[in-house]
Amino acid sequence: MSRIGKQPVVIPSGVTLSIGNDNVVTVKGPKGQLTEAIDRDIKVEVADGQMTFVRPTDQIRHRAMHGLYRSLVSNMVKGVTEGYTKELELVGVGFKASNTGNILDLSLGYSHNIIFEIPSELKVATTTEKGQNPKIFLEGIDKQLIGQVAAKLRSLRKPEPYKGKGVKYAGEILRRKAGKAAGK
Repeated sequence: MSRIGKQPVVIPSGVTLSIGNDNVVTVKGPKGQLTEAIDRDIKVEVADGQMTFVRPTDQIRHRAMHGLYRSLVSNMVKGVTEGYTKELELVGVGFKASNTGNILDLSLGYSHNIIFEIPSELKVATTTEKGQNPKIFLEGIDKQLIGQVAAKLRSLRKPEPYKGKGVKYAGEILRRKAGKAAGK
């Protein structure tokens, strides 16, 4: 059995979970609503505040789907109750970030500013404090969407290994390289 797949998903109070036709799971909570289509082979059972996933056979495909859908639904339940946040840091001289609504204006050392539109499901905030690197905060209920947007922002200027300049996740440890050795 999948160690992740066989664990039940605990449904907290204030969260309603419904399974529609075609195995579509809908999770509603205080922060919003999320839906996910579950593979037709995986059976979903809800009993006394817990949701369990059952696979029909031990095929590789069924084993893979078992843990996957359990994790996706668990992330949905956490998202509608607590929400998710990602923090990015801009490391580099002259790197700036500002936002008006969900439009992010980034200055990352290119000849032009980068205008990036954040999806309406997410909230974005930027801070610039003296002596600190500018920071971008992403907040929302969909873990997948937050991760995808954060990865796209990071790909605009990945941290380079010599000075560490670029867009990085807060708390990310970069593998640094030594520069050129001094001449004779």
